[in-house]
Amino acid sequence: MKVLITGGAGFIGSHLAEALLVRGDTVLVIDNYATGRRDNLSAHKNLTLVEGTIADGSLVERVFDDFRPDLVVHAAASYKDPDNWVEDVMTNVLGSANVGRASKKSGVGRLIYLQTSLCYGLQPIEQPITLNHPLFSGRYAGGSSYAITKTAGEQFLELCGVDFVSFRLANAYGPRNLSGPLPTFFHRLTNRLPCFVMDTRRDFIFVGDLVEVLVKALSGMGERGYYHVSSGSDYSIKELFDNVVQALGIRLEKEVEVRPRGVDDVYTILIDPSKTKRDFQWSTHTPLSEGVRSAIEWYKTHGITQTYTHLKGVGEKR
Repeated sequence: MKVLITGGAGFIGSHLAEALLVRGDTVLVIDNYATGRRDNLSAHKNLTLVEGTIADGSLVERVFDDFRPDLVVHAAASYKDPDNWVEDVMTNVLGSANVGRASKKSGVGRLIYLQTSLCYGLQPIEQPITLNHPLFSGRYAGGSSYAITKTAGEQFLELCGVDFVSFRLANAYGPRNLSGPLPTFFHRLTNRLPCFVMDTRRDFIFVGDLVEVLVKALSGMGERGYYHVSSGSDYSIKELFDNVVQALGIRLEKEVEVRPRGVDDVYTILIDPSKTKRDFQWSTHTPLSEGVRSAIEWYKTHGITQTYTHLKGVGEKR
């Protein structure tokens, strides 16, 4: 198959591209390298890299016309700066609209979108969150430019009329991940900087497990619509931190500080993956300790110069 991946040099996109190349697909990647890395993908005879932004409608149309993909995975997203609303709108909304229209025009067989579970808001009204949960409910509903624009993009893609599958994700982690607590813990611990953890729990999914369900969807499994990709269980951020310390093989002089969560930080976010397990005959299988160890080994080899967060505290001056 010919598969086009937006954001294919990023964390999830590059892992998926490698898996598809291994199984013999022809892959084209579009990436502007805002958060993707050039060393995430190696040269391959069946891989084409296009540097550019999906906000450029003429570029997107030209790439689709030339490549004529059978399948599309839309993994590109702007999340680098929580204050850069314009870039978030350009990439996550306009870019998604461009990808959706080009997919329709090219007759793409299936379009897969990677969505954030923050689409349900910062304080979900049920745990675990089901697919019937309303979007952006409760206080501080949108929470971030990232969540708002990713959800707008999701709705434009559904509107485009192709066979559309949106995977709403738990906290993905693993090698090449540069956002969230795991790379932050590694960076601070290896640079002898102070650390703290929040008194919260999150559902973590290893990138290898996530790629497995993406490949199944690209192979035709599942139906049009929405799915949750998660383990269905949660870990405290303290447990994640302890696994990083263990993987680094270091001993701390004192116990890490555990800070109370802020007003915009829910205690746990669990999303129900039962529909995904049923339709894709899939479930997570990588233990947290193993996944963290894999990520740490990659960080040691490749290094981290910058980590990112898409969240900004509610009520902060903007």
